[in-house]
Amino acid sequence: MKNLLDFLVKYNYWFLFILLEVISFVLLVRFNQYQGSRFFTTSNIVAGKVYESKNEVVSYFNLKVVNKELLDKNVVLEQQVYLLEKELEKLGLDTYRIDELKKSALKEYNFIDAQVINNSLNRINNYITLDKGTREGIKKDMGVIDGNGVVGIVYMTSPEYSIVISVLNTKSNISCKIKGSDYFGYLKWEGGDSKYAYVKDLPRHAEFALGDTVVTSGFSAVFPSGIMIGTIDDMADSHDGLSYLLRVKLVTNFANLRDVYVISKEGYEEQKELERRAEQ
Repeated sequence: MKNLLDFLVKYNYWFLFILLEVISFVLLVRFNQYQGSRFFTTSNIVAGKVYESKNEVVSYFNLKVVNKELLDKNVVLEQQVYLLEKELEKLGLDTYRIDELKKSALKEYNFIDAQVINNSLNRINNYITLDKGTREGIKKDMGVIDGNGVVGIVYMTSPEYSIVISVLNTKSNISCKIKGSDYFGYLKWEGGDSKYAYVKDLPRHAEFALGDTVVTSGFSAVFPSGIMIGTIDDMADSHDGLSYLLRVKLVTNFANLRDVYVISKEGYEEQKELERRAEQ
């Protein structure tokens, strides 16, 4: 203990100097917009590099599991496409027309692949870090999905990284509807279990059943219509009794999130700007 005190006394000027430097740096970043912006941009890049390195190590050991999941998904998707083609043929559509429908279904959208390098589940407001940013064309308010369904919405970007507001975030509001109907509400997570969220403001005259599928409504520039969200697990009346409150079991496994796609829509910026002006 005496040696420690002697050391502190001997070098007290150095410690004072370092303390004053830290205080000066904090004041510079906090009260100067340009320096503050550069500091946070740089810190995001450094943090992104650390998360990316960690993710590469974890991903290497998870390759076997990921490959099996991808194989299972491909089998299911191939079966769904085959059954859909048969149903369309029954309706009298020829093969050429079916191919044209495939090409035109998402012609307004581009998909930017990215990987999750940091993720949280246990907070009130959870965020996800992606390994791609503005250099790849990713911008704020773009939708993010994985092979199962909706993941979240881009919140912040830097040249090489993006921060996503996860569905598991109390600030997240995603327009959704019951598949096969025009009844819609918005998806909201209220903390707790990462497997469940709630659909709010669903009209009282809406018709549905437990087990029905909930998908994106397409009533915004963020997500196209029909992206899977989950299935209705339970129902109740809203607090004011004017609408339904549905508990939805999410199809996205946020505890094992890795490969995602960021959705870029043609005319996205024009639509968002017009919507912002309308809200003012």
